[in-house]
Amino acid sequence: MKKLTLIALSFALFVQGSAYSADLDLGIYELNRGEFKAAIAEFEPLVAEEYAPAQYQMALIYLNGYGVLKSPEKALELLHLAASQNYSEALFDLSLLYSEGEVVKKDLKSAYALMEKAAKKDLPRAQFNLGVMLYNGSGVPRDYLQASRWYQKAADQNYALAQFNLALMYFEGKGVAKSTEMSYVWNIIAAKNAYRMAEKSRDMDEHKLTVDEIKASREKADTIYQKIIQQRELKLRQIP
Repeated sequence: MKKLTLIALSFALFVQGSAYSADLDLGIYELNRGEFKAAIAEFEPLVAEEYAPAQYQMALIYLNGYGVLKSPEKALELLHLAASQNYSEALFDLSLLYSEGEVVKKDLKSAYALMEKAAKKDLPRAQFNLGVMLYNGSGVPRDYLQASRWYQKAADQNYALAQFNLALMYFEGKGVAKSTEMSYVWNIIAAKNAYRMAEKSRDMDEHKLTVDEIKASREKADTIYQKIIQQRELKLRQIP
């Protein structure tokens, strides 16, 4: 049986629109090219203004020791400040820290609560992770139905891991009606996004289907995938 695991902490580059966004963008640019002092010079005035995205970036700097001495304490303080403003990236990363229990004492209930807030901010990787937590019963009672719904939300945003896990739930009949056809559909979509494990699962599903079922499922997968891409493009055009 496939073991579902949380995706790892990553360096997010999503920026909220505001009067500070140009300075934040410049700071992120400097950070990405290894000019840590220049990046910090851009972030610190924004942190002083309690700008959540800058608080988040400075938290990552202290967490990783980019141009400064590592300080988990300062990182946690800044993450909490940004999370208190419901900044989705801070909510997500803080949840992971509580799940891992290395930088802060492990607290799965807090991890779940934070991830749920991030997921409700429409962050697809948070929606995926929330699905994993519900599937595994991590910090919350196991709930396959709710897990499948959060996977669906992330899958609809073209998140390949969620598409693959959603296929698995259809294959096993957990949280959704058991359906090899729908497993095949979502494996096709995940494979379109170059997820290699989905390619293998897609081929395994195909051996269990008739020619007519394969044809109908492929058409359904194409229709769903095109709708996902159209919705994604529409959302991108709405970003200022």
